[in-house]
Amino acid sequence: MDIQTQVEITLREGGYETWLYRGLPHPVIGFEDPTVVGFVHIFPSEEALVENWRASQLSVLNRHAAALRAAGTKSWNVYSVFLAPGVRTSRQAARIEEDFTMTRKIARASIRTSEDVVRALLPLMAVRSKPRLLDADFEGRMKARLKDVSPATLNALFSDASPDDVALMLGEGA
Repeated sequence: MDIQTQVEITLREGGYETWLYRGLPHPVIGFEDPTVVGFVHIFPSEEALVENWRASQLSVLNRHAAALRAAGTKSWNVYSVFLAPGVRTSRQAARIEEDFTMTRKIARASIRTSEDVVRALLPLMAVRSKPRLLDADFEGRMKARLKDVSPATLNALFSDASPDDVALMLGEGA
């Protein structure tokens, strides 16, 4: 699997603009939306990630310093994402996220599938929820939750009764 391509696809599907930064020996993908900016560093191995993430982050940030300073409030939402393929997860890679200097960080080793890429980038993605509204029994659910309201008032609420009549019934405790 091509991690670089999957990262670009995932970020674009998440509403980000992306671009390739070519100033380092490994791929770096820049990304930005109206509120967030960041860089995904793709290392050839977990060992390279652990050894080189600081220097890589510093190099990219120095190159883009003027633009980041001019970004206003967006400059508070700068992310550095460090990814590497592999077959094991390192505690060292996870510790990178605990370093709060310069940027917010996401570090993941053991990236082998497109699902791994999506999981790694989830903190950057908007919540995607597909509620099933057509199958919901709203009336039954509301009646179950309003168990302190009299059955006559509930029936009026879900009938053609006027809002004033329902309010009057609620006020009377009916």
